[in-house]
Amino acid sequence: MTFAENILTFNQSLKFDEPLPEHIRVMNPFADNPEVIKASALFYRKYYNDNFPRRLILGINPGRFGAGVTGIPFTDTKRLKEKCGIEISNVSTHELSSVFVYEFIDAYGGAESFYADYYISAVCPLGFVKTGNNGKEINLNYYDDRELLHSCREFIIRSLESQLAFGIDRQSCFCFGNHKNFRYLSDLNREKKYFGKIVPLEHPRFIMQYRLKSKSLYIAKYLKELKF
Repeated sequence: MTFAENILTFNQSLKFDEPLPEHIRVMNPFADNPEVIKASALFYRKYYNDNFPRRLILGINPGRFGAGVTGIPFTDTKRLKEKCGIEISNVSTHELSSVFVYEFIDAYGGAESFYADYYISAVCPLGFVKTGNNGKEINLNYYDDRELLHSCREFIIRSLESQLAFGIDRQSCFCFGNHKNFRYLSDLNREKKYFGKIVPLEHPRFIMQYRLKSKSLYIAKYLKELKF
């Protein structure tokens, strides 16, 4: 199968069956919205319809306004339409991380050039939300809750090993999130020996939320680490 078909098969098979702490639920856009399957199929067949190897970038886990809606990591509906020419009807989302990533992708040479070299996923490929005291749901990282972290371990390992079989260049893995996500992935890599090295990068949301004035410097840093 092509790289694209491997991704699509993997995404549609994603299922989290482990017990979850109270007030936490899984987001699975591939099960929740048929439009996501259609849009993500267009995306992956557009950029991955080949058998060439890619380097792997791993984020944390999908958020409510990016991959949690589109099924495509670090891609909200606005960037999906404006940068990739693909639309999910009746849904509009804006995610800070997606804004940064696509500005970087533009600097890299555009979506076609970038996705020919890289495949973006997440340490945990399904996202989580937690219901707060006000009754509203908020994003939750897999490592934010000790019980959730324990429940995720086998799912994370199984998912990562499935994706490595797509044709991943294992010399380096790039990690978005240079603290907890990097530590967890590094510990896992020491145990499993998946990659030659893990390269940490500041998370796009951290940059947009706390280092916005230095955004151009971070884009330059990303280019230095990722462009080849």
